[in-house]
Amino acid sequence: MTLLEPTTVPSQLAGTWKIDPVHSEVSLSVRHLMVSKVRGRFGDFAGTIVIAEDPLESHVEAVVALASIDTGNEGRDAHVRSADFFDVEQFPELTFRSTGVRPDGDDFIVDGELSLHGVTRQVPLHVEVTGFQAATPFGDTRVGFSATAEIDRYDFDITFNSPLEGGGVGLGRKIQIALEIQAVRESLG
Repeated sequence: MTLLEPTTVPSQLAGTWKIDPVHSEVSLSVRHLMVSKVRGRFGDFAGTIVIAEDPLESHVEAVVALASIDTGNEGRDAHVRSADFFDVEQFPELTFRSTGVRPDGDDFIVDGELSLHGVTRQVPLHVEVTGFQAATPFGDTRVGFSATAEIDRYDFDITFNSPLEGGGVGLGRKIQIALEIQAVRESLG
C-alpha cells in the first residue's frame, strides 16, 4: 500500500522537509574491471523536499559535496576527487533540482536537472515513499524515501578510463545512484 496516491497527499505529508544527513545515505556504484562493482558513499549532503497536496506539484533541491566521497580506499578516493573524475577543485558539488513529478505505479518519477562536472542534464529519479512517523523519539516528524537513478558519466564529461590488456576497460560508463532518505518536517503544507 502506498502512502501517496497519484493525485492526493495525506495531510500529514504535505509540507517542507529537510534531509537528515545522519539518517540518510547518498551512494553510487560503477562497474570495475568488467567483473564487479565498486561502491562509494558521500558524507556531506543536504536538501529540501516540498510535498504539495497534489504530489505532482511537489519539488526537491539537493546538493552533494563531492570531496566527501568514501569508497573505502583512501588512494581511490583521492583519484576520484582528482581532475580525472570529479575534479573537486573546479567542480566541488553535484546538485539536483526537480522539474516535475509524475506517477509510476504506486511510486513516482521525479524529473530534474542534475549538475555534475560543469554539465547539467535531465535525470529521472525513481522514488518510493517508504514510511512516515508523526512522533519520533527525536521529538519531530519524519518521512522516508528510497530513490535510484542511472547516469552515463560520459554525458558529464567524465571520460577517464584505462584499457585492459585482455580487452575492455577499467571502468564502466554507467553510474548507479542510490538514495535512502529520512527527512524531518520543517513546516506544514
